[in-house]
Amino acid sequence: MTQSEGLPVPVGDDLFEKLRVELRRGSLILAVLGALREERYGYTLRASLEQAGLPIEEGALYPLLRRLEAQGLLASEWREEARRNKRFYRLTTDGEAVLAQLLAEWNAISESILRLTERKM
Repeated sequence: MTQSEGLPVPVGDDLFEKLRVELRRGSLILAVLGALREERYGYTLRASLEQAGLPIEEGALYPLLRRLEAQGLLASEWREEARRNKRFYRLTTDGEAVLAQLLAEWNAISESILRLTERKM
């Protein structure tokens, strides 16, 4: 049965998971940029995202950090801390500007979604 016949189509766990991952992907970019207003190294960044309710696997975080750095939104440097070399990340000036623009866009989208989903059906 299809929705066009007026009957609900059950959403399987697999479909939900795919849609959830897609939704999170864009959200994580915004979260990473926001978290890096304060300089952090990868482990503490990952921990702060998890603590905020946005866990991310290392295999997803580090490629994202490299991509954002290649786009000029982040800068990084290696430093020794506690006898270990750690790569510290921070927003660049361009990153701060893009973060502000993305936050404005996020807020506008969020308000629109709330208006659309709060309607009585």
